[in-house]
Amino acid sequence: MRKIAFFSGLLLFAMIGVLHAAEIEDDFGRAEKIEGRYFTIYYSKDLDISKLSQQINITATDKILAGKSIGEDFSSEPDLARTADILYGLVSDMLDMHIYNFKGSIKICKDKAHMDRVYRGFFRKDMEAYMLAFYVNENSTVYIFEESFKREILGHEIAHAIMNHYFVVSPPVKVQEILSKYIEYQLRKAQ
Repeated sequence: MRKIAFFSGLLLFAMIGVLHAAEIEDDFGRAEKIEGRYFTIYYSKDLDISKLSQQINITATDKILAGKSIGEDFSSEPDLARTADILYGLVSDMLDMHIYNFKGSIKICKDKAHMDRVYRGFFRKDMEAYMLAFYVNENSTVYIFEESFKREILGHEIAHAIMNHYFVVSPPVKVQEILSKYIEYQLRKAQ
């Protein structure tokens, strides 16, 4: 009986930790949102969505590979989700890891200071100065800020999301970083 009580307490403690990670206040309660196939994108009304869509820099080749018409305009609000979905497909192809039922979030912070506060809330430590985005597996969310919203940086974080959902046991962080850096390099090179 004591063993059952011990393991029940341990399970409860683990569940509280997961719930705490999911409930951390990240200031996105009143954010606008766009639904895509793979991502729900949350952003502040102050952000210029067409600029963000352009920063992803989806090329004509990317559109063709995704089965889209070259003439399609990708600068309006709903198209930001489509550009993120196209980027997800490119990263999946590069990793050769396809999860067709994946659903995650991208939360675009107002600035680096906002992203730092969110990071501190999750990890109880300051974010490293070189970090431009991060991924939280517990809520399948990429956190990124406006100036770093570029295809290679977002692609790097999408790679983390794919790896964390593709494998039954996630690869070690160092292995994930190597593969994510590879994706970042390939996306930079393709521009």
